[in-house]
Amino acid sequence: MNEALLLIGMVIVICIMMNRFLEKIPVPSLLIFIALGMLFGENGLFRITFDDYAAVNLICSASLICIMFYGGFGTNLQAARPVIAKSAVLSTFGVVGTAALVGVFSHFALKLGWQESMLIGAVISSTDAASVFNILRNKKLALKNHTDSLLEVESGSNDPVSYMLTSAMIAVMSGSRVSIPLLVTGQIAFGILGGILIGKLAVWLLSGNLFTSQHARTVFLFGIMILSYALPAAVNGNGYLSAYLCGILLGNSRLSQKKYLVHFFDVLTNVAQVIIFFLLGLLVTPARLPAVLLPALAVMTFLTVAARPLVSAFLLLPFRTTLREIGVVSWAGLRGAASIVFAISAVLSGVSTKYNIFNLVFCIVIFSISLQGSLLPLISRRLSMIDRNSDVNKTFTDYDDEIDVDLIKIHLNDGHPWCGCTLSRLSLPHDLLVVMIDRDGTTVIPNGNTELVVGDLLVIAARRFEEGENIRFYETVVGKNHKLAGVALSEVKNAPDKLIVLIKRGSETIIPDGGTVILKGDILVMIQSSQEKIRM
Repeated sequence: MNEALLLIGMVIVICIMMNRFLEKIPVPSLLIFIALGMLFGENGLFRITFDDYAAVNLICSASLICIMFYGGFGTNLQAARPVIAKSAVLSTFGVVGTAALVGVFSHFALKLGWQESMLIGAVISSTDAASVFNILRNKKLALKNHTDSLLEVESGSNDPVSYMLTSAMIAVMSGSRVSIPLLVTGQIAFGILGGILIGKLAVWLLSGNLFTSQHARTVFLFGIMILSYALPAAVNGNGYLSAYLCGILLGNSRLSQKKYLVHFFDVLTNVAQVIIFFLLGLLVTPARLPAVLLPALAVMTFLTVAARPLVSAFLLLPFRTTLREIGVVSWAGLRGAASIVFAISAVLSGVSTKYNIFNLVFCIVIFSISLQGSLLPLISRRLSMIDRNSDVNKTFTDYDDEIDVDLIKIHLNDGHPWCGCTLSRLSLPHDLLVVMIDRDGTTVIPNGNTELVVGDLLVIAARRFEEGENIRFYETVVGKNHKLAGVALSEVKNAPDKLIVLIKRGSETIIPDGGTVILKGDILVMIQSSQEKIRM
């Protein structure tokens, strides 16, 4: 146990320290994590012998749930609306078509049986959300005609179809007495039903006042993510499809403080990606890879230059998609972690194959990420598909956190000087705007003639302060014998460069004025220039 924790701690620290460096190198960062795992592995410098396929399958499958859920949660349907039909066609018929073409190629070129050939095609038929998201965001690759949205939605939604095909082929090869049409129908039906019902229930619960803190909301949503996979999977439904649909419903719903949820799942998904690629690198034995290098290179080449372009063109041309767009979509068909995880499932099932399917798919993924991933920015530029006037972050639901605006609230108590005034009569600076008024539970969208009354809660938009490094916030607890207990703020002799800006009194937050009396148990939040430390 201690050795495992030591290894995990070292990997996390190394990965965090490498982040800034990884953003500058031309190859996808996920490839580095695989190399790091191989460095620790049996043929690496640390020579850690690790071949527990079952443990890796469990950990990677759990991590894949996070990736699938966040793939839906982070997708902005409003931005993706123009390409939603294309994405749906690619993530369903595109996966089936790719699997079929690769299966046919593997049968004739590699001289494999039909069942093994189709299993290989099923395993590698989906594009990888983690790899696509990683490259688009890190390289700030905004593409014309909503092509970036197309790739994000397709890569985030096509893994369930690949998983379904893989499960069907494993059932056939293992001789299980199961009806494939019934298996596929159940996977789709229970997956869709589970995702929609769990997602709508979660939205309804989050819209109420059941949670006392943002932490509780975050933990609740984490539990929902797990349930969205586990419940449909328990009745032989497609858990990955359910998790993705549940994520879409939640990510595109109006949830308060959504940016904190986005940040949590963004970090969680990044950690999941690192874990998957590191474990896969640790699991593989490089000395056994030469036996599958040529077959893997042949399959990857056919997949890149023939199967993916043919399927993409066949499905996208009826939408009047340009050849430039089809070119980028074809090249961006990166294979990744999901394919390797599905290959591990095939290994654990015990089906007989000529090649070790884990090693074969591992090499295909390495070739795909290193070649296609590294050259995707160049291909996009050569095809004149990069949109210089757009921001790829707009295709994600956390884009609003990038806007340089904050919202503040002001409550108008009895006697407030603004009561009885219209907004046009207030002497507000030009860069402040009252955007909403909460009046007795009713939302009022104001204009210049709106008159303010006692009890109004004003929501005001203001520019965000970006120079936070010049100031610091400190907290001081007012204990029983603290010198400020029972003292009004007007009597406190503060230094000219510091100010008490907020008092936390139990569950109440107080914006103080000179008449506010400090009580025992208060938590004083103070602001001061960062050059000096507060003493009080």
